[in-house]
Amino acid sequence: MLGFLKRPVVVTADINLNVVVLTAVGLLSRLWQLAYPRAVVFDEVYYGQYISFYMKRIFFLDGSGPPFGHMLLALGGYLGGFDGNFLWNRIGAEYSSNVPVWSLRLLPALTGALLVPMAYQILLELGFSHCTATGAALLMLIENALITQSRLMLLESVLIFFNLLAVLSYLKFSNSQKQRPFSLSWWFWLTLTGVACSCAVGVKYVGVCTYLLVLAVAGVHAWHLIGDRTLSHVRVLCHLLARAAALLVVPALMYLLFFYVHLILVYRSGPHDQIMSSAFQASLEVRRGATAASERTSLYPSCHNRGWLLGLAIVRPHKAAARVWLLPHARHHPAGPRCACVDPGGPVSSRPALCLRRHQLVVSNPPRPVRHGDVVQLVHGMTTRFLNTHDVAAPLSPHSQEVSCYVDYNISMPSQNLWRLDIVNRESDTEVWKTILSEIRLMHVNTSAVLKLSGAHLPDWGFRQLEVVGEKLSRGYHESMVWNVEEHRYGKSQEQKERELELHSPAQMDVSRNLSFMARFLELQWRMLTVRSDDSEHKYSSSPLDWITLDTSIAYWLHPRTSAQIHLLGNVVIWASASLATLVYALLFLWYLLRRRRSIRDLPEDSWLRWVLAGALCAGGWAVNYLPFFLMEKTLFLYHYLPALTFQILLLPVVLQHISDHLCRSPLLRSLFSGLVVAWYSCACHVFNTLRPLTYGDRSLSPSELKALRWKDSWDILIRKY
Repeated sequence: MLGFLKRPVVVTADINLNVVVLTAVGLLSRLWQLAYPRAVVFDEVYYGQYISFYMKRIFFLDGSGPPFGHMLLALGGYLGGFDGNFLWNRIGAEYSSNVPVWSLRLLPALTGALLVPMAYQILLELGFSHCTATGAALLMLIENALITQSRLMLLESVLIFFNLLAVLSYLKFSNSQKQRPFSLSWWFWLTLTGVACSCAVGVKYVGVCTYLLVLAVAGVHAWHLIGDRTLSHVRVLCHLLARAAALLVVPALMYLLFFYVHLILVYRSGPHDQIMSSAFQASLEVRRGATAASERTSLYPSCHNRGWLLGLAIVRPHKAAARVWLLPHARHHPAGPRCACVDPGGPVSSRPALCLRRHQLVVSNPPRPVRHGDVVQLVHGMTTRFLNTHDVAAPLSPHSQEVSCYVDYNISMPSQNLWRLDIVNRESDTEVWKTILSEIRLMHVNTSAVLKLSGAHLPDWGFRQLEVVGEKLSRGYHESMVWNVEEHRYGKSQEQKERELELHSPAQMDVSRNLSFMARFLELQWRMLTVRSDDSEHKYSSSPLDWITLDTSIAYWLHPRTSAQIHLLGNVVIWASASLATLVYALLFLWYLLRRRRSIRDLPEDSWLRWVLAGALCAGGWAVNYLPFFLMEKTLFLYHYLPALTFQILLLPVVLQHISDHLCRSPLLRSLFSGLVVAWYSCACHVFNTLRPLTYGDRSLSPSELKALRWKDSWDILIRKY
């Protein structure tokens, strides 16, 4: 039984030394003096704020993409012991001692370093030679822009890493499909493909471009699989279900997981929650300003010296773009004493809010809650003036009716202050009006006008607040017509002074935070997709046409005392060669396609399929990550081109090997072409070394040296005047 002990236990492993060496030099190039400069560099001022929010558990919203990338950067801060206490307000500001710069920049640097061995493995999986794969890895190694971007607290290198990981995983899955379908490695690489795609989308929304590319290639392969008559119907169905689960279901679940973790981490109120709905704000801890009301709080009548009121309510537009409330002024309208101003303003504590009154002064005991369809009056808590509208043009919106508080003296015009409650998100016609959760429209009984936020700002007599009007020609649903009660107090005082004290006192009520995750996710997702970003021109903004020819640069950092500086500048030899290789590939592909149509086979079938797949992934990856920027109405920078550039770099050695193997038909031509390739790569290395001081920023250059590096007039290299 113990015979196996007579023999030694032997474990064998295949180690690709090329991968080991490429990984080592990649790490060296990205991690060298990573904590330098110890100052805020360009967009670190942008991402650093979100890291501080995570450290302090403060809610925030970033319209540029899902939160996964921010969470990865925050992980570096957490592991480094960062407490979030740093003021991210100025590029070039020196980091304080509590900021773990090395830890914060570590993850982007690691992902940037791993691009080097991943490029090698991708070309191997595509079926190209080790020499070609090594060439692609070395090009990735000496590309200056990729080095600069990966050594800082930025997300482009993380995005590129997951893009290439998705492509590499799918290629490994596709190759294992030919040998061992449904094996453990087959499932691993298929699942990893879906995970990598979801991570790419989770870092930035542009990651969806690579995801769609992988789905398209997988769809073509699945279509060929369906036509394979050697497989049974059941086996084909299993293949399709496995791909659907890994490439559709897994990414969707991962995407939800990113937001689930995000909302768990940022549970405190912060500066960005003001654009969310009241229900979302109530789900956050430590609300600022007004206290949130309970989900189960309904509005009941309370006694008031002017009649039966329905309690004090802080009314604000539902999902308003800013934190505003419907609050009356005691000041009269300049047109005359017949009305007082009404507008959205704040903060709430500065002015008494509105009370609600049922127009029929009959109150049951116990009091009946307000329901959909009830006719109510809105009363200013202090002046007891009713919210009123009539067929008079609004001050700034003449097509709409004026909304004001009715003043009942020396006025021949009768009051028209009855409003019908329309609960927009009701589940039944007997729905009870709930604080925070109910989305309501207030429809004027006499004129059928709907209370609306016009968006125009009133003049000085209106305190520059937003104008509220009655929209008489309303058709359908619009967010500016929907309101909700953010705070409700059930007051019972009848004396004026007691009522004033009651209205100004903090509301004491339980806050229900039972808003479901899906409700918060959907609202947050909608806000991220619709929030308006700052589209103003930037000094270093550029157009997609500038990227291909490298006609632009970005000055990331300048030393406060010397001329040492960091610039986002690409290796001009690599950029120009990659663009040329893309053009050559397109021309050769069309040429081969036309000749194949004429039944002329210039390439063996396996070489043709390898050529097509390489083009679909590399040239296609460049196209899907570059062309959409022509349709985007946002401020663009040179670093937006880097994901597309990496696919071009992968395509460049593919084209070189193809020319050597299939177009150079004699040994002499192959030798000459190989010599040209070596000379070309030497030029790329020389450019890398020349631009190295601007890539790492670790050496101060003289004004003459800096002028010598300004190879294009559009490059904004900074020359300090002494």
